[in-house]
Amino acid sequence: MTVVPSEASVDVVEVVEYTDPLCPWSWGAEPVLRGLRAALAGRVRWRRVYCVLFDDHDDPAPDPAAETAWYSRYVEDISGHTHAPRAVNLSRVAASSWPASLVAKAAEAQGAEVAERVLRRLRETVFALGEPADTPALALSAVRGVPGLDLERLAADAASAAVLDHVRADHAEARRPVAEVLSVRAGSPHPGAAKETPDGGHRYALPTVLVRSAAGVRAVPGWRSYDEYASAVEELTPGLLPTPVTLDPAEALARYRSLTDPECGLLTHGPWPPAGAVRVETGNGPLWLHPEEAGTHPATGRRTSAAP
Repeated sequence: MTVVPSEASVDVVEVVEYTDPLCPWSWGAEPVLRGLRAALAGRVRWRRVYCVLFDDHDDPAPDPAAETAWYSRYVEDISGHTHAPRAVNLSRVAASSWPASLVAKAAEAQGAEVAERVLRRLRETVFALGEPADTPALALSAVRGVPGLDLERLAADAASAAVLDHVRADHAEARRPVAEVLSVRAGSPHPGAAKETPDGGHRYALPTVLVRSAAGVRAVPGWRSYDEYASAVEELTPGLLPTPVTLDPAEALARYRSLTDPECGLLTHGPWPPAGAVRVETGNGPLWLHPEEAGTHPATGRRTSAAP
């Protein structure tokens, strides 16, 4: 996590999040990154770059069932570190991240709140339900009913040349990592050193966050604590990051629509769960849904119960 000179003058502080809707480490980082986004709201420009973890050019597995069994164990191991929910049964390894990335990128045109909720739904398809949104139809079905979302517009935008160009640019940017992440040492189970690509290059490990200001750039790769992100922001822009504020459980659930147990611990204060919260069972703790969210969520009808 080294400060490096900025390539150009930056008038505003920018936070760049390299991620993928179907990445298990990015899913595990949601509690901390949700808290960071909330603390920095209105203070920075936050930009997501979709890496496309599962690329269309990847060779198909010779034994899909064996690959799925291996990947399920891999996700289970990650969830043991992050305590994030994981699916009881994973139907398959995602064939492609392109559909989910295109839908997530297209949702940004409908505002930050809608985009956040769309991305969250896409993550939950694989890590809560075990059915990755790896086709255009599945990605659009997963986000049906998101409050404020114009689904018809989203479908058109996600299929447009403009959004495809944006995600292609994200794909390329994610494969130009800063030198500081090529070799990383840290105590984290996922320190975040850049990954080699089949063409001999590198891409960012996911998640990786860059904090960029006129003073330089700070890279925070891999699965990290809130304090490590806070240190990066403070070093470049002292005093920018306020003390985190937690929310009442009912207020938090209304704001975020879905919460995991790690998020409840980090983002809320007071007795949990709030009245009416809908509990969705997973293989590693529950996913909690706002009752209105439960009405349209893909998890509806799957091992759910409501808090009294």
